[in-house]
Amino acid sequence: VGEVGAVLDEPELNRPTDKKELHGLDITLRDVTFAYKDTQVLNGVTLDMKQGTTTALVGPSGSGKSTIAKLIASYWDAGGGSITIGGMDVKNLPPEQVMDLIGYVSQDNYLFNISVRENIRMGRPEATDDEVEAVAQAAGCHDFIMGLDHGYDTIVGERGVGLSGGQKQRISLARALLKDPAILILDDTTSAVDMETESYIQKQLKNLEGNHTIFIIAYRISSLKDADQILVLDHGRIAERGTHDELLANNGYYARVFEHQYHTPAKEGR
Repeated sequence: VGEVGAVLDEPELNRPTDKKELHGLDITLRDVTFAYKDTQVLNGVTLDMKQGTTTALVGPSGSGKSTIAKLIASYWDAGGGSITIGGMDVKNLPPEQVMDLIGYVSQDNYLFNISVRENIRMGRPEATDDEVEAVAQAAGCHDFIMGLDHGYDTIVGERGVGLSGGQKQRISLARALLKDPAILILDDTTSAVDMETESYIQKQLKNLEGNHTIFIIAYRISSLKDADQILVLDHGRIAERGTHDELLANNGYYARVFEHQYHTPAKEGR
């Protein structure tokens, strides 16, 4: 009861109801700040994501990476600064319009106590069985689904209790791909999958480039090294930005993470 009361006591987002005309789908953050009650998380974040490109974000735990993703998705309002999509401040967009544009795959993936097929189909309820299975292939989950007792008709249990963390991540990714959003946000989506599956998913995401704006949060360098731009977040600020090769040459946080994960000097990774 206390938890329900806490949710109901939260202030509602003050948003309009009429859809707005957007000029493209570039995403821009300007001097964005945010705090959880008395804890400052973001301290003036500025970044640009051009339509059709892939932006990756990496940084220490607690640096504010997921906060940026949630602010772009309009889950919360920024404390200061501005976030725009297509030149329009998200505070001036109705939540339904933002949700239509964005597919969000979070670290905590929620599956409902229904079949695998219907969990995926929630991304687009009118999708055919063939379309559901096609995105399952793209998300690297078709093979394990076919190995379940009843295949796509297997009931997964509340919160997907009958599946592993990696399996739930891939089903959630398939759900987002079925929605076919203009903007795809992946918050540490491949952290619980093996390297072979991760590589397969990365190849499928490459096929979306040019038509979709992709925002990736990851700890594995292999998940983000091919992004058009990579940002390093530290203590709520952008500490480094550039391509994979540029950041290795900087010999900063990104280069240290590369050396730790690959056991290879950064200069040999360029």
